[in-house]
Amino acid sequence: MQYQPQTDEATGKWVLVSATTASAMAFIDGSALNVVLPSLQRDLGATATDLLWILNAYLLFLASLTLLGGTLGDRLGRKKVFMWGIGLFMLASLGCGLAPSPALLILARAVQGVGGALMVPGSLAIISSYFKKEERGQAIGTWSAVTTMVTMVGPALGGFLADLGWWRAVFFLNLPLGLLALLALYFKVPESRSSTGGKPMDWLGALLAILGLAGITYGFISMPELGFRSIAVAGTLVVGALALLLFVWVEAKSNQPMVPLQLFRNSTFSGANLLTLLLYGALNVGLFILVLNLVQVQQYSQLQAGLATLPFALLLMLCSRRVGKLAGTYGPRWFLIVGPALVAVGFVLLGQVEQAAGFANYWHTYLPGVLVFGAGMALTVAPLTTAVMGAVEDALAGTASGVNNAVSRTAGVLSIAVVGAMAVATFGQELQASMASINLGAPATQEILAQADQLGGATVPEQVQGAQRVQVQQVLDAAFLEAYTLVMHICAALALLAAVAAFFLVSPQERQL
Repeated sequence: MQYQPQTDEATGKWVLVSATTASAMAFIDGSALNVVLPSLQRDLGATATDLLWILNAYLLFLASLTLLGGTLGDRLGRKKVFMWGIGLFMLASLGCGLAPSPALLILARAVQGVGGALMVPGSLAIISSYFKKEERGQAIGTWSAVTTMVTMVGPALGGFLADLGWWRAVFFLNLPLGLLALLALYFKVPESRSSTGGKPMDWLGALLAILGLAGITYGFISMPELGFRSIAVAGTLVVGALALLLFVWVEAKSNQPMVPLQLFRNSTFSGANLLTLLLYGALNVGLFILVLNLVQVQQYSQLQAGLATLPFALLLMLCSRRVGKLAGTYGPRWFLIVGPALVAVGFVLLGQVEQAAGFANYWHTYLPGVLVFGAGMALTVAPLTTAVMGAVEDALAGTASGVNNAVSRTAGVLSIAVVGAMAVATFGQELQASMASINLGAPATQEILAQADQLGGATVPEQVQGAQRVQVQQVLDAAFLEAYTLVMHICAALALLAAVAAFFLVSPQERQL
């Protein structure tokens, strides 16, 4: 049971405006930031470690608190908590744009993560609460189309701003978007909350969830820098895992659990979250290594690398609303089987491309894989969200969204840490084997081998000149492409496993808990 206002057509439009605008603010911020990092590093004098934490401070707090953010929306009011998140995200974005040093930028990014944790799960919860079941799929499809489109436009926008030296504008763009969302919510959208709003909050469960997700997230995002054998990495992963086990035990005993465990007795809810873990793990590491390949090895400019993924965004923009409506009418199951299978084919096609002659050859090298990959995601994104939100009663919309967002964020850090480490190991092995056949002096050889952890960022030492310089660059590119192909094949396998999970776990008919 929950307090849910009556929603007419006009109110529904304003709900979509506020939810999609706020989500776009978060998604475009993250995708554009990756591209402007070199400009940011030059202006602020940031070290490689600073750059790592400029990205990860946000991710750490977002992943740790997103489950709590979704539950707070159900308890305190979805509109209220959503607005808190938007306001905090805007203030933190202003701080990021004005930051004079890496340390202050990292601090502002952490605050952004707290705002995002209140905001991101709230966008889907508020859609699920205000739209009737028969309209929800199309509404979620609209949300998916807009948010995914701006995510993919982000790199192109970031490349444009980076070329102009305007990296701070990435953060300032959030201010008008956030203001529009706040005005729409304040004047046009009524409040909605679960009937459990007046009951005591499960603060012990909340604390354990935060500690567990923070430990897991910190451990994995620190792994590339500190290594698998680091005591800090192992310690935080162990603490995180133990906290999550205790969280499950506490939730099972609690009269008012933060996350009712019976949610996972619904095979569709469990299957959709398993699919999220597999598919979004592949998506995160796959797009990361693809863009790195385009810029570092294939000699695309930052703007061209952003444009290379635009067909993906166009497919999602054109198809998601229609696919969401069809999933709402016929059920999401077959979309969640066929979509990830197509994504797997797309990754295989992208993995077949070796050394190409720059952006001029994009049309017959990377475009076919991007189109198949995009078609698969267009069939998947809206039905996946429909499956998650449709598997629970409306009173638990925020909690369900929080769970799915936590799974998605964990999938990203897990895949980049584990699959990224495999890519680094493959690159190092290929590099060492190939360098043995080049007659360089020991200092130059050691300098090259010491860059094994930089993948496509490895460079030829200045003292290597002439034909040997060309030869070493070819070795570096070939070693990276071996690692790139491995990652694409792993991503294809993960996507295929996601399709298998949907086949066996997602029910043809919606059953709510």
